[in-house]
Amino acid sequence: MLSPYDFYELCVTEPTRVIPFLLAAHAHNPRTLREDFSGSAALARAWAASHATRRAIAVDLDPAPLKRARARRVRTIEADCETCTARADIIAATNFPIGYHHTRRDLLRYLKSARASLNRRGILVFDLYGGRDAFTPGKIIQLLRAPKQKPWSGELIEYTFEQREANPLTARVTDALHFKAWPARTKMPTRPGAKQPDPTINIPNAFTYDWRLWSIPELHDALTEAGFTTIDVHSRLGDAIDNEGRVLLNPASSADDLDENWVVYVVARK
Repeated sequence: MLSPYDFYELCVTEPTRVIPFLLAAHAHNPRTLREDFSGSAALARAWAASHATRRAIAVDLDPAPLKRARARRVRTIEADCETCTARADIIAATNFPIGYHHTRRDLLRYLKSARASLNRRGILVFDLYGGRDAFTPGKIIQLLRAPKQKPWSGELIEYTFEQREANPLTARVTDALHFKAWPARTKMPTRPGAKQPDPTINIPNAFTYDWRLWSIPELHDALTEAGFTTIDVHSRLGDAIDNEGRVLLNPASSADDLDENWVVYVVARK
């Protein structure tokens, strides 16, 4: 039976793209990754599986998704990320969990704690979204094909990211993720307005979030106050790959490097 976490990992997480970025951003052969707000710890599991010398730590308050995180060289910690002291070369908080911190005081508490937990040359990496439509309610709908490997059988998947509420006066948003699935041979109608066949799996509100959308300058100031020495903003996970397969990074330097609606990765060095 497919669970909401199966859909989340298929539609939302991108560990195979994120790991080369993390390696390039750290640049000093990191071994230990700590995934904060890890949920089912897709990134932590992929990191540990990517090389025999690497290990990962998955941190989350919810014990249910952490059950999926049990894997070779992966340690799970059921705890508040603000108080976790497990040390790592990289601390990653991806898929926008920096927005769980609704006040600057809470944000600073987390940033200072994360910095204290980083090893020498360690980096904190998180992503955020913003831009022209950041505080506009609406939906982004994607159709994708699941792989033919467990737990999937080539299903047709509809993934909806809904921004249900948005208040620019408080910078708070309410977002929800919805998933539908149809058997592998299903064909969607191409005529506009035509009715879709009934899905075999329908999971509305699979995950909901109450986030604060921090701006890039707000986060830069908070990271500086927390003691980080270098802060880079990346609008892409990689600009090119060299002859040895290493990702080359080019931090954003002006507004021209950002799309009208953007997702960026912030890399803060201890």
